[in-house]
Amino acid sequence: MKKDSKFLISKKHNQQKVTVLTCYDYPTAVLEDKAGIDIIFVGDSVGPNVLGYKSEIEVTMDDMIHHLKAVRRGVTDAYLLVDMPYKSYETPEQALKNTNIFISNGADGIKLEGAKEKVIKYLVKHGIEVAGHIGLNPQTHVIKSIQGKTFESAKELIEDALILEKAGIIIIFIELVPEEIAKIITEKISIPTIGIAAGRFCDGQVLVVNDMLGITPRKLKHAKWYHNYQDMTYQAITKYKEEVEKRLFPAEENVIHMVREELEKINIWIEYFGRKKRDYI
Repeated sequence: MKKDSKFLISKKHNQQKVTVLTCYDYPTAVLEDKAGIDIIFVGDSVGPNVLGYKSEIEVTMDDMIHHLKAVRRGVTDAYLLVDMPYKSYETPEQALKNTNIFISNGADGIKLEGAKEKVIKYLVKHGIEVAGHIGLNPQTHVIKSIQGKTFESAKELIEDALILEKAGIIIIFIELVPEEIAKIITEKISIPTIGIAAGRFCDGQVLVVNDMLGITPRKLKHAKWYHNYQDMTYQAITKYKEEVEKRLFPAEENVIHMVREELEKINIWIEYFGRKKRDYI
C-alpha cells in the first residue's frame, strides 16, 4: 500500500509511531521500503554523510536531484520526502520552482527549515505537501547546540510549531530540543511530530541511516547503533586484500570456464597464427 499524508496523520490519531529514516541510494531504499519504513527521507545530510562536505550548507539542488532519483527507483510503498537545500527557498517563487523539480522527479513532499510561513503558505496553495523543521536547523545553526533550553527559546519553538501547523504543513521535525518541550508541542498540534534528539514523546522518530548502521565513526547520544558497519566492513576489506595477495581469491568456485571444444579451437587457431607469424618473419 502506498503511504500518503493522510496515512501519516492517521498514525498520530491512532497513537501509532511514525518511522522515518534518511536514504541516499537505491539499494538502501529497497531495504527501507521492504522493512516498512513509513517515510524514506532524502535529507541534505547527504552532504556530510556521503559526499564528504563539511556541512549541509554545501549541498546543491543538483546533489539532491541526483540522490532523489536514485532513491525513487527503490521506493514502492513509503512516503518519499526530500529536503530543500540551503538557499533554494529564499522566496515563495523560488521555492515553488525548485519544489516542482523535486515533485517531477518522484518526491511526495518536501521539507524546509524554520518558520517560513509565507513560503509554506505559497507552496500549500499550489498543492505541495510540506514538512516543517524546528529546533536545530543545520542550514542556519553552525554550532550544533541544544535549542529551547530557556523559557524564551522554548516559547518561540512552541509558537513556531503552531504557526507552521496553521500554515498547512503535514508533519513537523523537531531536532535537538529538550524532551519536555517536544512533548508539549506534540500534545498541542494535530499533525505528527518527528523527533531527532528530541526525546521519547514525539509521534515518530527519524535517524540518519549512517548513524543507526554504525557507518558514522563516532557514537552520538541521540542515536543507537543497530549494526557495526565500521568494524565489519573494515574486516571484510582486510580479508579481501589478504586473500588476493595470497592467491586464495579468486578460487575455483569463482572462476568461469570455457567449453572444452571451443577452447581447443582457440588453441588450434593460436598455434596456426603463431606458425604464420614465424613464416612471415
